[in-house]
Amino acid sequence: PGKAAIGIEIPNKKSGFTYLREVLQTSEFRESDSELVFGLGKDITGQPVITDLKELPHLLIAGATGSGKSVCINALITSILFNAEPEKVKFLMVDPKMVELKVFAGLPHLLTPVITDSKKATLALKWLVKEMENRYKKLSEIGVRDIEGHNRAIQTNLPPIPYIIVVIDELADLMLVAPQDCENLLIRLAQMSRAVGIHLVLVTQRPSVDVVTGLIKANFPSRISFQVSAKVDSRTVLDMSGA
Repeated sequence: PGKAAIGIEIPNKKSGFTYLREVLQTSEFRESDSELVFGLGKDITGQPVITDLKELPHLLIAGATGSGKSVCINALITSILFNAEPEKVKFLMVDPKMVELKVFAGLPHLLTPVITDSKKATLALKWLVKEMENRYKKLSEIGVRDIEGHNRAIQTNLPPIPYIIVVIDELADLMLVAPQDCENLLIRLAQMSRAVGIHLVLVTQRPSVDVVTGLIKANFPSRISFQVSAKVDSRTVLDMSGA
């Protein structure tokens, strides 16, 4: 742009690896003031791709088995842990497969041990809705609009309200157990929880319309899709084929 030239993109003969460490060592990441900034990788020009979960504010990740979505989730969580103190950022992890998030089992940032029972996950979502409502009451009491305003306004001897990052891997398991309850709870949280510091990260390897419903998709404008098994799955996630 801005030059009298035409750029043509061609694939490299040899594909290279992008390591998370390279992204975390960049000035864009190290100089960020946000507790929820994370690295996604590099773009086609080799520049680091850094984003902030506060701005998304929720994320839907889809991809077939072996496509890289678990690596993406691990990179997201690890990036946030670099900047996040346990009293400022909490994680609620749901892992029905019992293997993907096991590596994070001993974190001091966890609100509860990693949840592996889909029925307990539904109860956790109900608790999150109540927690969201309680947080809105706290904001109303001191007359502020969001969690950042609350944490600035409270006295220094009071603990801040922590951000809560909810990571659900795999969404399809929850939708099989209690589809209506899960959909209603996720939509309620997605619509209202940003201001009170609750952010959702949903992961699925089966992005069919019965898992990623129209209402869920409408409330998750930020989406990442790795390779999926069919064009219809790509259209479900991205509204276009190609993934």
